[in-house]
Amino acid sequence: MDYSAANTRLWDMVIQFGTIAGIILFANILRRKVPFIKKSLMPTAVLGGFLLLLLRAADIIRIDMQFLEMITYHGIALGFIALSLRAQNNKSQAGNLAGPKSGALIVSTYLVQGMLGLIISLLLAYTVMPGLFKAAGVLLPMGYGQGPGQANNVGTAYQNLGFAGGRSFGLSIAAAGYLSACVVGVIYINILHRKGKIKATNHDEVSGSVTVDTFQDSNEVPISESVDRLSVQAGLVLLVYFLTYLVCYGISELMNMLGAGIANTVNTLLWGFNFIVGSIIAMLLKLLFKGLRKVKVMHRQYQNNYLLSRISGLAFDVMIIAGVASINISDLEGLWVPFLLMAVLGAFVTLFYLQWVSRKIYKDYFYAGLLSMYGMMTGTISSGVLLLREVDPHFDTPAANNLVTGTSVAVVFGAPMLVLIGVAPDQPILTFGLMAVYFALLLLFMLKVKGKKVK
Repeated sequence: MDYSAANTRLWDMVIQFGTIAGIILFANILRRKVPFIKKSLMPTAVLGGFLLLLLRAADIIRIDMQFLEMITYHGIALGFIALSLRAQNNKSQAGNLAGPKSGALIVSTYLVQGMLGLIISLLLAYTVMPGLFKAAGVLLPMGYGQGPGQANNVGTAYQNLGFAGGRSFGLSIAAAGYLSACVVGVIYINILHRKGKIKATNHDEVSGSVTVDTFQDSNEVPISESVDRLSVQAGLVLLVYFLTYLVCYGISELMNMLGAGIANTVNTLLWGFNFIVGSIIAMLLKLLFKGLRKVKVMHRQYQNNYLLSRISGLAFDVMIIAGVASINISDLEGLWVPFLLMAVLGAFVTLFYLQWVSRKIYKDYFYAGLLSMYGMMTGTISSGVLLLREVDPHFDTPAANNLVTGTSVAVVFGAPMLVLIGVAPDQPILTFGLMAVYFALLLLFMLKVKGKKVK
């Protein structure tokens, strides 16, 4: 085997991971040493992502875009699997409807964004831009709420139906959404910090007493065991992710046997939301371990909450840098008037709506619930985690779990959106009316249905 630089397959991944590692370390130095950046509360991963984005756009650093997308995709799953494997569930007083209500909140936000987008595109189409595709506004929730994948798919479909530049428009909305999550989210965190509403996370100092309990739970595998404890945690996470692949592959093959139409729809959702499947498998494995310990077949606890949190933190940091750096600036070309209106109004209307509803359904952890949802509903689940970590760095609130459980429920609640997306090009005004009706029903569920109190 050739071990020299001529063997690109051997060294390419090392070079690209090394580039990301160098960027995050440099960003950490800037955040600690530059007063302006330190006061801005910008997360190190976001700063590193934008540094890499600028260096890549200037052709100073060359990094494979597919590699960045791959890291973002796998990082989400690995991070949430590690969180879901933790032996103790997050403390919650939100009630047993937190997951369904989070799912309803996600889909209702899609509808708010869709109605706003349709208002903008219909007004422009009937006034100053008569040639504008009237259903263009539907791409606002696809880009902001769903991310670049769905924005690309729906934009391409609309482009085939006559929306010139539809694919680029959808991707530009998705890119603007990610910027909104990072920029508007960070500014909002700064405002809350100055008003004394939240306490800024101090990444520079460790205060308080650090004991063995910080790193080890009761009845855990002893540290003197022949296998390193970190190896056990990494093995559990990777095993669950391998099982996730097998489950997704098996379901995909089953869908292919049922027909191409259903296969395309289900497989896109299945592989796009593989982190949900991984989290479910991790929770099932956790229940299995608990049952085996209860019947005395297993005598030790193999999960270490501290190390699993560190694995999830690493996965999320790398994922965030790769996600920000993979934004394609060229996608922001064309259709500037509707794009700017949707991007700016979408960011602020989403924030105001989530403020109102989060105050009612996340009463015990309002800011954590709000910021995590805002990050996800303007960017991706990774940007939701990014903002959450600034107010809840150890994921002590149920907000992180709500992102996973809410997204899984949203797959069910969001099914009517597929119909609305198909109807919109021919009947945009009817689509707006149907969105309003469905929005009212979801709002009624979130605000009026009560769950049992959970201590």
